[in-house]
Amino acid sequence: MQPSPITDAQLARWSDAYQGSAERRLATRALSKAELADVAFVPGAAAAMRQKFSLEIPALEVANQKQSGRCWLFAAANVLRENIAKEKNLEKFELSQSFLAFWDKFERANYFLETILQLRDRPTDDREMMHVLQTGVHDGGQWDMFANIVRKYGIVPKDVYDETAQTGATRPMNGQLNRALKAGAAKLRALAASGAGEDELSACKEELLSRVYGFLCSCYGGEPPKRFDFEYVDKDGEYHAERDLTPASFRDRYVGDLLERIVSIINAPTDDKPYHRTFTIRLLGNVVGGRAVKHLNLPMDEFKAAILRQLQDGKVVWFGSDVGHFGDRAAGIWDDKCFDYELLTGLPLTVGKEDALNYGLSAMNHAMVLTGVHLVDGKPTRWKIENSWGDKGGEKGYYVCSDSWFDLYVYQAAVERAYLGDLAALYEQQPIELAPWDPMGTLAR
Repeated sequence: MQPSPITDAQLARWSDAYQGSAERRLATRALSKAELADVAFVPGAAAAMRQKFSLEIPALEVANQKQSGRCWLFAAANVLRENIAKEKNLEKFELSQSFLAFWDKFERANYFLETILQLRDRPTDDREMMHVLQTGVHDGGQWDMFANIVRKYGIVPKDVYDETAQTGATRPMNGQLNRALKAGAAKLRALAASGAGEDELSACKEELLSRVYGFLCSCYGGEPPKRFDFEYVDKDGEYHAERDLTPASFRDRYVGDLLERIVSIINAPTDDKPYHRTFTIRLLGNVVGGRAVKHLNLPMDEFKAAILRQLQDGKVVWFGSDVGHFGDRAAGIWDDKCFDYELLTGLPLTVGKEDALNYGLSAMNHAMVLTGVHLVDGKPTRWKIENSWGDKGGEKGYYVCSDSWFDLYVYQAAVERAYLGDLAALYEQQPIELAPWDPMGTLAR
């Protein structure tokens, strides 16, 4: 097909069409004074997104990730804290997101440098090398990456290793860290090109990691604790203390084998990802030698069924989604029916989930926790969500999404194997490796 430049005749027709459209003229007036989302808002549909649910799991107050991309760590830590709070009769409790983020950052720095060494013979404009350099070390992550950190380093209560100015606003810290890592990548590649041996390359990497460790300690308020006391006051006002714990002993006592029971399921309806197969993503991870990110792809009905079984058993569910579509942060709503952008814009905007993934319109960018669902005749109509954006949006930080929005924009969940039923055996398959930039890995970027 030959390129077709825009002609004067076409411009004249389009101008006439605009001038003759009452809808376009009305939209022009509205959009000159108001935000797109405010004009497109459908109040009748929003009224159906009320925070009332037929199945609701009592959960603690929401946390606040502030100006950081640590949603996956907050959501995962919030899943674990519920069991601890229930056992200890606690009204308020958080696990230390900073402890988890420190070790994730440090391990991710090592993973980055090891990947640079792995790809050292590639030119810097090689697509995989460019992807690694552009991604660097940031705040995002996956459930399996969270599990790797907890398996290796354990967990601690938040008051043992609290937030700092840097942990709650991570961009400056990440900028300096990535600058240093890219400088280190250049040095390692130059050493390799000059014929340096493995010992010299390892020494160079170790020296940089030593500096990274020191920098992270400065940003996170000192070294992560090696031993601590678990002190708490329960709902009855009684003080308790468990002395001389380690992060590993605390994990063993209060998490047990839960991480071994949980697996990641996804709903990715694209031709390159057959249902009932497992997938991993090349060059995506944090702990060198840890377990790879692994997903079992399921049709949406099976995906939801596993989640519902876990909720019905009184257990909250970590999940990953794309929150960049059809949302009202103040109201705490995600619903594709609450915003009529096609009517407002006159544009053809309907895109199915498969095309949204294939054409880069949608990918996972936020992890949260499902704590309830409203069922009508056994079918979900709306879902209750524990977010980590503080308590100002929604109902004290709890949000709601419609089931149609769930179908379009929820991609991943972490569920216990038992709730997969006969499908659990499928998780043991050898995973198919996906490209580093696959949308099923974007939550970690």
